[in-house]
Amino acid sequence: MKPRKFWHQKIEQSWKRRSVLWLSGVRRVGKTCLCKTLSGVEYFDCELPRIRRLMDSPEDFLGGMQGKRIVLDEIHRLENPSQILKIAADHFPSVHVVATGSSTLGASSKFKDTLVGRKEELWLTPAMSADLTDLGTRDLKRRLFHGGLPPFLLAEALPERDFQEWMDAFWAKDVQELFRLERRYSFQKFFELLMAQSGGIFEATRFARPCEVSRTTISNYLAVLEAAFVVHVLRPFSTNPAREVVSAPKVYGFDTGFVCYFKGWQQLRTEDLGFLWEHFVLNEIHAQLQTRDVCYWRDKRGREIDFILQPRAGASVAIECKWSADDFDATALRVFRSLHPGGTNYVVAADVQRPITRVKDDFRVEFVDLETLIRRLTPARTRGRAGPSRLRKG
Repeated sequence: MKPRKFWHQKIEQSWKRRSVLWLSGVRRVGKTCLCKTLSGVEYFDCELPRIRRLMDSPEDFLGGMQGKRIVLDEIHRLENPSQILKIAADHFPSVHVVATGSSTLGASSKFKDTLVGRKEELWLTPAMSADLTDLGTRDLKRRLFHGGLPPFLLAEALPERDFQEWMDAFWAKDVQELFRLERRYSFQKFFELLMAQSGGIFEATRFARPCEVSRTTISNYLAVLEAAFVVHVLRPFSTNPAREVVSAPKVYGFDTGFVCYFKGWQQLRTEDLGFLWEHFVLNEIHAQLQTRDVCYWRDKRGREIDFILQPRAGASVAIECKWSADDFDATALRVFRSLHPGGTNYVVAADVQRPITRVKDDFRVEFVDLETLIRRLTPARTRGRAGPSRLRKG
């Protein structure tokens, strides 16, 4: 097991703020391996009956852990997982806890309400740039094709069977345990179609017929997948309904490997790289900023900006993702800034080696690599020493 330094640092920073940390992330993203590589922790696997029996009395268990760092892995297997974390936060602050479990547990209102103000949260995403060096591969094209789940990324050959096995386990162990959905075929068909159409405008009606369910059911399925962090829904950024798209979201699959698999791709073509790079940049923003508060912009003539960030104070940040900086066309950005003046404009490209600023008409565009983009987006006080690493495009 290889330590992932970026995430180690994030955990240490979280523990300085609160003693209880909820580490979320989709199945096989590496939560267990990450926890086992933390220094000085005592590990408890809550899937084991003997471990669950140890926690029948949370007060006794935590009393014996005073001053220790502990991992409660698969905590959703406990009868009342929020209870032990609440007791730890309120009565045993010297016990530093990392709790992991099904990504859907974090969507439970009871879990959220009970622990509000008592825990830190850290979302472990599929492998981002800093992880690639730690995991032993800096080949960006491999990351885009295999995806960012460590077992998939590091497999010698593309692990095609594992994608479907992951989907079967997600249905049985995540979706069914919390959401109790019926019609497995319809749900999985919807998942497959979303992955294959990742990055596109979402219209529920288009999915209802092939999935053999109603439009309302499709909307419910989307809410489940978003709550489970396996799709990311980007709402449109708009203040001008007459000229801009105001309601139709875009939906991105959580991992490029699953997108490639459900598209049926056997190898990457040059024309696929920009599309997957866009997904990788979104994953980097999620990992580094720990937020899903990302929008996109599109006008009614189809001109589009990939990502829009809106700081609490200040003008919007526009981000265009290009595999090659030469592919950038300023038309959409020019229209966007005519409607939303001010703010910063970035083109993040895989082939940029050092930042370059260019003036397009009356606005500035900064061409940056991914590392520079994140450094400029991240407030200095939250910036970690383990930033993005230089990637090899393959």
